[in-house]
Amino acid sequence: MRRVFTALAALSIAASVLPVAAEAQTSQRQRERSGQQQQASGEDAAPSRAPRIAPLRRRANAGPCPYVKILYDAARYVELEGGRAAVANVGYTGEIEGISSDCEYREADPIRVDMDVLFNLGRGPQAAGEQRTYRYWIAVTERNNAILSKEYFDLPVNFEGQRTASVTEKRTIVIPRAGIETSGSNFEILVGFDVTPEMAEFNRSGSRFRANAGATPAAPAPASTPSQ
Repeated sequence: MRRVFTALAALSIAASVLPVAAEAQTSQRQRERSGQQQQASGEDAAPSRAPRIAPLRRRANAGPCPYVKILYDAARYVELEGGRAAVANVGYTGEIEGISSDCEYREADPIRVDMDVLFNLGRGPQAAGEQRTYRYWIAVTERNNAILSKEYFDLPVNFEGQRTASVTEKRTIVIPRAGIETSGSNFEILVGFDVTPEMAEFNRSGSRFRANAGATPAAPAPASTPSQ
């Protein structure tokens, strides 16, 4: 009799638990369905977010870029009438003001170097006219070693009545590689004017004339008279 009562009690407990569990499952489903609806509504209302990490513009190079430098002996171009270093004897002048560069190469590809070269140019008292074609070069060398290639470029300038002019030249240099293990750090790129030995010596001595050498300075503006 006790066993029968125990079994009946167990069935009674199970019967009372099952509706509660079913109700709990129903409530859980309703909460999940409500949450999904709210999430969908929130997705429609909220603006799309940008990725936290921006994608790279391009793949990384296989190694570092070549060194790009201005050769000191050829960084300036100064014409001196009679070879005498005086402001009155200055003809056309020029200075390589700066270079910006970037490179690209991967796997066994050659190295492509894009360069912007800024020139500041001038004409002094001995300059014959307003137009002048300068000449400069770009050389590729093994780092601290032999010259591999050297190319000359013409730079025509029209001063248009001015004493000075600034010109930016865009150049692309392609350097072949012996193998995939050859990186840009094995090379140097040098830039300079096509100068005479006398000009190179003048540059090495540290002497220099600015691009506006010989130009007449502007007269100071007259002082204004205070109103009375």
